[in-house]
Amino acid sequence: MGLAYDANEAVQIPNVKHEMLEDAKRKVTGNEDLSDHENEEMNMTAAKSYVMEKLETEAKAPRERLLKLPKGQAQFLTYLIKKYGEDYEAMSKDKKNHYQLTWKQIRAKIKMFKGIPEQYNKFVENSSTQLES
Repeated sequence: MGLAYDANEAVQIPNVKHEMLEDAKRKVTGNEDLSDHENEEMNMTAAKSYVMEKLETEAKAPRERLLKLPKGQAQFLTYLIKKYGEDYEAMSKDKKNHYQLTWKQIRAKIKMFKGIPEQYNKFVENSSTQLES
């Protein structure tokens, strides 16, 4: 047998599935050379290219963000912002922090809350009306 650099290449396991596919192709093509048929590239245009173009434009279009925080979480974050401002470490020690969130987790949630204009603008409007009264 001798030495081989790669034993997998030297002694290959027969691929029955591949052989069956080649036999089926030979029966269909009538024992013609398979390499010619496999290498040929068909340049067919799609029958409904407008559908493909429409799907591509929809896929490339920017998506609308539908993310909203739950009402209870938004109330908790507004409470923390009103009480502590930007002091995240004090927020993490608050008695209403039932889930024992760290100051970095709270900071990330507040950043996410500020990134949702619908909910954050409502909070800003409420806080500005309370400051005026």
